[in-house]
Amino acid sequence: RKILNLHRNLMNFTFKMVFNYNLTDIKQVAQRIIEAAGENKTWLFEGEMGAGKTSLIKALCLEMGVSGNVQSPTFSIVNEYQTDNHKIIYHFDCYRLKNEEEAFDIGIEEYLDSDNFCWIEWPDKIASFWPNKYFKISLEKTGEFERTCFIESVA
Repeated sequence: RKILNLHRNLMNFTFKMVFNYNLTDIKQVAQRIIEAAGENKTWLFEGEMGAGKTSLIKALCLEMGVSGNVQSPTFSIVNEYQTDNHKIIYHFDCYRLKNEEEAFDIGIEEYLDSDNFCWIEWPDKIASFWPNKYFKISLEKTGEFERTCFIESVA
């Protein structure tokens, strides 16, 4: 019985981290986030408009070896990037989705099941599609160039 309870606790393991940063330190922040994410492939990015979600994703892509243009998929909903070691990153911006059915229509389940990185801005718009294991990054603007980053990993 003790082993079963331990196993349940490990299956629902959550860790949290909070830190403050200046936008000039975004490269180091990206490195820290990549390290904290471990093997997690689904990353959820939360924060109000202008909090720096897309800027952080650009820095993360650079650190992961993406050499192409990285921009918000505001109108296309999803952009695909490839790293220099051939890993695929799907970058979603769900802000303009009217409902979860639209996410279903673009194949969100197939993307999430692909074993590629799925980085999702405005993830609350598609909450029912979140996998059991995810890495959530919440940004809060605390000054013109300052941010607080809240990280939560759920497995």
